[in-house]
Amino acid sequence: MENTQDDVDFFGDKLIDKIRIIGNPLCVGLDPYLDKIPPLFRVGPMTPADPRTAKATRSFLMSLIDLLEHKIAIIKPQSAFFERMGWRGTQLLEEITSYAQGKGFLVLMDAKRGDIGSTAEAYAQSFLTKDAPIKSDALTVSPFLGLDTLEPYIQAARINGSGVFVLVKTSNPGSGDFQDLLVGEETLFEKIAQKLEPLSKNFESPRTGWSSLGIVVGATYPAQGENLRELLPHTPFLIPGYGAQGGGAEDAVRTFVKGPNGYEGGIVNSSRAILFPDKGNTYNPNEWETAISDAIEYAVDDLTEALARKC
Repeated sequence: MENTQDDVDFFGDKLIDKIRIIGNPLCVGLDPYLDKIPPLFRVGPMTPADPRTAKATRSFLMSLIDLLEHKIAIIKPQSAFFERMGWRGTQLLEEITSYAQGKGFLVLMDAKRGDIGSTAEAYAQSFLTKDAPIKSDALTVSPFLGLDTLEPYIQAARINGSGVFVLVKTSNPGSGDFQDLLVGEETLFEKIAQKLEPLSKNFESPRTGWSSLGIVVGATYPAQGENLRELLPHTPFLIPGYGAQGGGAEDAVRTFVKGPNGYEGGIVNSSRAILFPDKGNTYNPNEWETAISDAIEYAVDDLTEALARKC
């Protein structure tokens, strides 16, 4: 598969460049649990269908993004939390994505799309093309319908300087129900990684050497992550499961490798610990800002110290 545009700014380069500049691999997931949004921002019962809910959520997320500015390289909206608010939520997702990019963040859309043929092409056009209505820098996708279903996403990403993160070994407890099944002498997730290796290699960015095709590898399965790093040495990992799901900082960065400015190789996601710290459940704006800032600082320091201990 040849690159169709010589002047494309590859996502792999953009991601690693921003992480090197910011100095940490933290990715904050925007998962607006409506029942957890602080009293400071709540309006009405905060039910998904109430027209006031999307406006209240907008205020919360815009304020959060402002506090994240210059502290992290990338955010990860979870589309389901927006879609459940109907058209207002989808409109909010579009607005939040544009607002964050205007602040200098990369936006990884966590939508886990996966379908065949023209449907996959439609999903790619929704998020990854230059004229996409919810234009994102990268998108999570599922591989379980076959490699041909990944092609529309990869092609759109290649043309438009976007990225794709493929689900391989996820962080949830039940991931082993299917992902750990043996196919011959290897697990299904290892087989998927092997199939992805030539695609990832052919999508390596020219400046940093990192691919624009990434995979999802949970911090809750560090040993499996090490196996995947051997199979995919230049593939960026999206690492969920850090913090609230039980994964520690050392496990989260275990698959990182030595780069010119220290260890690198992916992004570590934290959602609830950043969005909803205990002391942030308040009506007081100063207390809320302090709680959020403290939560960001804790996660950044935790990951930075874990990376330093690898040296």
